[in-house]
Amino acid sequence: MRTKISKRLALIATIPATLLGLVMVAAPANAAVVSEAKLQGDIAYLTNKQRQLNGCKAVHVDARLTAAARVQSTYMARSGSFSHVGSGGSTFTARVKAAHYPRPAGENIAYGFRTGVDVVKAWMASPPHRANLLNCKATTVGVGAVYSASGNLYYTQEFGY
Repeated sequence: MRTKISKRLALIATIPATLLGLVMVAAPANAAVVSEAKLQGDIAYLTNKQRQLNGCKAVHVDARLTAAARVQSTYMARSGSFSHVGSGGSTFTARVKAAHYPRPAGENIAYGFRTGVDVVKAWMASPPHRANLLNCKATTVGVGAVYSASGNLYYTQEFGY
């Protein structure tokens, strides 16, 4: 037991400081699988709760932003990468515009979290992700939650003006 804990702590110590809010947390073997659609809805709801608590108007879910977010989450889940750079070197702006949304505002990504609550907490604890989430000028959001073949979850949140 002590060896497993030491190995986990050693792994955490190798993660760059900028990703500390995004450390993957292993789920218990008997954890229930939550649908991607439910996770996406939970994150949109919790995003609006945080925005309202911090003086911003709620954002509306936009199908085009959701499509762009799912493209990036799918790419990360399939490739095992964790990056704002997508397939073919795409940027979030290019992905959002390819989904026919004209005014991209920002992107948040995360992986390994099992609930929407945990994802939003991590984003709120990270200054750049918090800034995207609490950008009061943003009016729309799309969320993509995708399971990898190994069962890890990859998340993308796209904001638009």
